[in-house]
Amino acid sequence: MAEISAAAVKALRDETGQPMMDCKAALVEAGGDKAKAIQILREKGSKVQATRLGRDTEFGRIGVFVDDKGGALVEILCESAPVANGPDCRQFAEDCAKALATNPAVKSADELLKLKSSSRPGTLLEQKDDLFNRLREVFNIGRFVKYAGTVVGYVHATGDLGSLVEFEGSDPVVAKDIAMHIVATSPLAVTKEELDPAEVEKERAFLTDQARKEGKPDNIIAKMIEGRMKNFYSARVLLEQPFVKDQEQTVDKLLKSKNTKIKRFVNWKLGKA
Repeated sequence: MAEISAAAVKALRDETGQPMMDCKAALVEAGGDKAKAIQILREKGSKVQATRLGRDTEFGRIGVFVDDKGGALVEILCESAPVANGPDCRQFAEDCAKALATNPAVKSADELLKLKSSSRPGTLLEQKDDLFNRLREVFNIGRFVKYAGTVVGYVHATGDLGSLVEFEGSDPVVAKDIAMHIVATSPLAVTKEELDPAEVEKERAFLTDQARKEGKPDNIIAKMIEGRMKNFYSARVLLEQPFVKDQEQTVDKLLKSKNTKIKRFVNWKLGKA
């Protein structure tokens, strides 16, 4: 049996975050080979993890990555707020977003986890398993989205709110401001035309009926309804909203002044489809 030094055990613990006794046992089983010991720890952790896959993952973090070719958002779910707010979960979320953005089309979480991690050796799956082994919490990949083209992304400091925006124009600063605006105001569409026509007509019919009950004459109801519909659009349509940093102008007016056009966006609140 190979002699296992305290220094070797400490080195393995520093690398894996595993308890000292587990690290020593793995090194003994591996005959002192650190790489084999790491694999032993992973395999044992996977067996434990398999018994906990049904645990609730109500917390987590949204990761974002953007470069000159596009960008991605990835939602990472875990079991507790302290872990979600910790550096390990943040790094894993960012690594997943970068892998998604910089690799060919990914159709499933399993495909994403097979990709290489950008912050450490091995795959994202190995990184995920190591997180479980150290923190003893289940990590799951929730939603993920990738945009090609000119893109900006924003994740709020709390990590539970994020947006990804594809735009046309040469002013990334204003586009970033719009990404933050989207997180703050939660629009549903870029333009009025993108809203569900049935929902628009339902609102219009409700306002018309309300105006008639107020005793308004038919010849002015149509004008009244158009005025009242502005509030409906302002709550749902990005271009119709007052810009959060300058309530005196709409997002549409701001973008036109900067020769910028928003093509599409996604806006997430963690765990909310």
